[in-house]
Amino acid sequence: MPTRVDKKPSTTKRMIWMIVGVLLLIALIAGIKVLLVMRMIHGMPKPAPFTVSTTDARAQPWQPALSAVGTLRAANGADLAMDVAGLVTEVNLKSGQDVKQGQLLLQLRDGDDLAQLQQLEAAAQLSQLTFERARKQLAAQAISKADYDAAAADLKGRQAAVAQQKVVVAKKQLRAPFAGRAGIVTTSPGDYLSAGTMVVTVQQLDPLFVDFYVPQSELGRLQVGQAVNLKLDAYAGRSFSGKLSAISPKVDLGTRNVQVEATVPNHDKALTPGMFAKVSVDVGNQQPRLTLPQAAIVYNPYGDTVYVVQPSKGKDDKGQPLPPTVKQTFVTVGETRGDQVAILKGIEPGTAVVTSGQIKLKNDAPIAIDNRVKPADSAHPAPQEH
Repeated sequence: MPTRVDKKPSTTKRMIWMIVGVLLLIALIAGIKVLLVMRMIHGMPKPAPFTVSTTDARAQPWQPALSAVGTLRAANGADLAMDVAGLVTEVNLKSGQDVKQGQLLLQLRDGDDLAQLQQLEAAAQLSQLTFERARKQLAAQAISKADYDAAAADLKGRQAAVAQQKVVVAKKQLRAPFAGRAGIVTTSPGDYLSAGTMVVTVQQLDPLFVDFYVPQSELGRLQVGQAVNLKLDAYAGRSFSGKLSAISPKVDLGTRNVQVEATVPNHDKALTPGMFAKVSVDVGNQQPRLTLPQAAIVYNPYGDTVYVVQPSKGKDDKGQPLPPTVKQTFVTVGETRGDQVAILKGIEPGTAVVTSGQIKLKNDAPIAIDNRVKPADSAHPAPQEH
């Protein structure tokens, strides 16, 4: 009988070789595609550097300060009015005039009152003579003690009537209660004034008080005598100095703020009561702080960052140095003053930081530095006139 030959193993080998061939073909095609993609990527032009401006973080003397807004108030100020009604006979005042304490500003008609005062003074003089005569007669025991007491009582009554009439006469005169500057005068001789009608305001301009409020959390940083600086929109580029003079002993229950008063000299009368002022109180001692322009900080909900400039590394295909790059770094910011912000943690002094153009940057992005125009970096900025 012929021998039977099993051909199954040969078929299995062929299938294995076919599978291996297919896999090799797929690997070859994939490798070719990868090479083509790498060649395309290599052939793509590199992104142009982003133009930015930079600055170096530097340590500067920093005076801790507490900022607030306040209102100027006169040390003494009053709207003057007459106690009684009457006809104006004399106005000894011009609008905006500086007045002295006790100076006569306005006079009402008082002829009848003066005549009655003279009559009462004459009666008082006669009573004075009668009393002196009674005193001598009592010493000589020529009259009784009762007659003497009656003369003394009559004299005191007459003198009291004179004093009362002098008060009536004084009410017809308006005098300055303190030295200061008068406001606008609209009253003229011949006008009839009713009792209580405001005639003129007088404000003492030197010194002035400034009232402002601070949160109760800042109360521990305040002390009477601390230096206070004021800036006003009316005087751009000029600051006014004063001293913290009083701190309210009560915290406002509605706002949880504390009222604070500062005294500001005003020798040149430049300041006026009622003006709005930006107040800065020096708290603590001056100390060095690392500062950056506020424009350099990228504020984010997850943390504040800056873009730190990384030096150029290596060269390109043409042998030219590669442009510098940037690295995003988290920082801890402190107080601000003017255009500057204090950096408490995150970078070291001398670190180059991007100050403009951050919106188009990311980590390792190439940059081109152009510092011809720099952001504002003043501790005490002032409006610029063009």
